[in-house]
Amino acid sequence: MIEIDGITKAYDGTVVVDEVTLTVPAHSICAVVGTSGSGKTTLMRMINRLVEPSAGQIRIDGEDVSSVPAYQLRRRIGYVIQGHGLFPHRTVAQNIATVPKLLGWDRRRTAARVDELLTLFQLNPAEYRDRLPHRLSGGQQQRVGVARALAAEPNILLMDEPFGALDPVIRAKAQEDLLAIHKRFGTTIVLVTHDMEEAIHLGDIIAVMDKGRLLQAATPAEIIARPATPFVEELIGSGDRPFRLLGLARVADHLEPGTADGQPVEATASLRDAYSELLWSGRTAAPVRRDGEIVGKISLEQLARLAARPQ
Repeated sequence: MIEIDGITKAYDGTVVVDEVTLTVPAHSICAVVGTSGSGKTTLMRMINRLVEPSAGQIRIDGEDVSSVPAYQLRRRIGYVIQGHGLFPHRTVAQNIATVPKLLGWDRRRTAARVDELLTLFQLNPAEYRDRLPHRLSGGQQQRVGVARALAAEPNILLMDEPFGALDPVIRAKAQEDLLAIHKRFGTTIVLVTHDMEEAIHLGDIIAVMDKGRLLQAATPAEIIARPATPFVEELIGSGDRPFRLLGLARVADHLEPGTADGQPVEATASLRDAYSELLWSGRTAAPVRRDGEIVGKISLEQLARLAARPQ
């Protein structure tokens, strides 16, 4: 658990983070969202003491981070920076092994961890471990950057706009990779983004910041249904709110009996994805498939009713 209590940071009289209090439960993803200059990156960098607070306290599992030498603290916290930040003259394996080497891991353990993470990110170790970063695509560099941050098995992972430079298709894949990694390792993740869509998709908790202040911290459903301020409502987009809510629910939870014609929708898809599929295909209903078998259907009538349902 990360507990941020009254944290403030001032530079030359300018307050960039102003008395922020926030709790991030263990094993959750907290998406910190806001416009440029809102203080979100400064707040995140105070967790691993890359920025020292002017006032307040940050605790990790009850331990005040200021009581731990900064270099030791950072070795326990994974950090993915904007643009991946891979060392250009080190191989993929050497990049991933950076923190394990600092911690004194032996070669066999380090090599096994490198190969485990490359396999996890669908990068064949035999093919990729000896490549230099310039021989990787943007999406592959991003995966190696996350693998490096996870190499020493940290309990906490900090991510600063990790997907901002990726094209939409690769970005969507990178987001799904992150959710799969989170499900496997249960790492507590604090992710900074300016993209509310990304925050809603990834976050168990969304923390909205503006001008250094925390305006609201809540689940995606709560943020969408009950924005605390006009600024939060503007970030969500009032006209998009019903469709954003559809994006939080799965087709499997709203099956209708019977079947329908045409291409099936997967039970794991979101209601929003199902709605888009029906609109694009011009159908009023679609069969729903789970593990290769048709288990029911989903209809436009049902989706419209769910979108209009009071929250």
